[in-house]
Amino acid sequence: YHGRMRRLLVFDVVVVIVFVALGRETHAQGNALADLATTAAPFLIALLVAWAAARIIQSPTDTRRGALVAAITVGLGMVLRRLLFDEGTAMAFIMVAIGFNLAGMIGWRLVAGRLLQRRDPVGVG
Repeated sequence: YHGRMRRLLVFDVVVVIVFVALGRETHAQGNALADLATTAAPFLIALLVAWAAARIIQSPTDTRRGALVAAITVGLGMVLRRLLFDEGTAMAFIMVAIGFNLAGMIGWRLVAGRLLQRRDPVGVG
């Protein structure tokens, strides 16, 4: 059970890492691992808080919980980015972060839900 939860958490972590990596690449900041980790850190911290706050463990593939996880991840991530990491939070960055993380965190849950329905059409919940 815990192994399954860790594997599912990895999907959200990948969404955050891809978002950060694409942003760094778009702005020609490179992808040095240390810089990538520093940029991703506030969002990864926020993601862990989001999983707890959304009680994601109860229904990890629920898209509504996925939307809540994305909202908390971006919202708290921006606050941490500004206050603890002293980095920018321009409105355009916030909007892109919301769109990308919502699409990614809801998207994988939609796919997972469909796959689970095919395996067990009656017992999906």
